[in-house]
Amino acid sequence: MMSNLDPDPHETISGGRAGVATEPVRELLEGRDVVLGGTRGMSVVRTLPNKERRMVGAWCFVDSFGPESVNGGPGMRVAPHPHTGLQTVTWLVQGEVLHRDSLANQQLIHPGQLNLMTAGRGISHAEESPTGHGPVLQGVQLWVALPDEHRGVAPSFDHHRDLPDLVDGGVRVRVLMGELGGALAGEGSPARAYSSLVGAEVAFDRDAETRVGLEPDFEYAAVTLSGAVEVDGVLLSPGSLLYLGCGRVDLALRAEQPGRLLLLGGEPFDEEIIMWWNFIGRSHDEIVRAREDWMTGRGFGEVRGYDGEPLPAPAMPTSTLKPRGRLR
Repeated sequence: MMSNLDPDPHETISGGRAGVATEPVRELLEGRDVVLGGTRGMSVVRTLPNKERRMVGAWCFVDSFGPESVNGGPGMRVAPHPHTGLQTVTWLVQGEVLHRDSLANQQLIHPGQLNLMTAGRGISHAEESPTGHGPVLQGVQLWVALPDEHRGVAPSFDHHRDLPDLVDGGVRVRVLMGELGGALAGEGSPARAYSSLVGAEVAFDRDAETRVGLEPDFEYAAVTLSGAVEVDGVLLSPGSLLYLGCGRVDLALRAEQPGRLLLLGGEPFDEEIIMWWNFIGRSHDEIVRAREDWMTGRGFGEVRGYDGEPLPAPAMPTSTLKPRGRLR
C-alpha cells in the first residue's frame, strides 16, 4: 500500500545478526514524519527503518497513516510503482482502499482484512480511495524482506477477509501473519510467509489486560495504532516503536482506555540487504537493473484502471550501495 515515494530516497542497509538484542530490552524509538507524494501528499509516521534500528525479524518497513479526514477530497492516490524482493502488508483501522496491480488484481480492502502482495522478482501496483469513500482513513503499511532463496518467486497477490480472532476477556487479537501462543494461542493466519515471523493487531477495551505468548528465539517490537497501551510496563502512544529484543516467553499488555497495538516479531533476519526506493536487493548493480527495468517498461507489467501516470524512479545516488548490517 503506502510505499516509499520519497523523490530522494536514502540507502537503507539492513539485516544480519549483528546488533540483535539477544535478551529482553525496552528501546523506545521515535518515528519520523514523512509526506508522501509531495507537499500536498498524505503524511505518515515511519517507525521502520529507524535511524537506530532497521529491522525486526524480516519486518523492514512500517508506515502508519491517519486518522486523516478525507471527507470531500480524493483521499489516497498512490500512482503505479514497482517493488522487488519483498511482501507488502496492508492493514486498515478506518476507511477503505482500492488496490490494483500488474497481475490484473483489483481488490477493495476494509478494516480487519489483509492485503498481502508478494513482489518476488517484480510487480507494480497502485492504491487509491474508491469513489464514495468514507470520511476518515487510518491504517498501516508494512514490508517483509524475502530471504534470498525466495526473493525471485513469481509475484502474487492475496486478500484475506477471514483471519483468526483470539479473545482474552476485553482483549481481542487478529493474527495477520504467523501465530501466537500462551493464553491467546489458536489458529494461525492463512497468509503465506517466507520466513518465521508473526504480526498481530491487539485491540483493548477499557481496563483490559493480557499476556501474549512469545517465541524466545524471535525478536519483537510493538507499535500503537490508537490510544495508549502499556507494553511490559512502558506506556506506548502512536508515533513510536518499542523494540523488545529476544529471550521473552510472554509479554504483558494492558490499557486503561480503548486502544489498538500492532505486535511484530520474527527470527532475526540473517541476510544483509539493501533497501532503496521500493526495491530490496543484495547489491548496487541489482538495484540499478531494477530501476532501469522500471524506467524502460521491462519486468513489472502494467497497472490498468488507474487514472494517472506511473511514478518515475528517483535518480540513483552517486555513491555505491553496499549491504553492511542492520544498525546504523
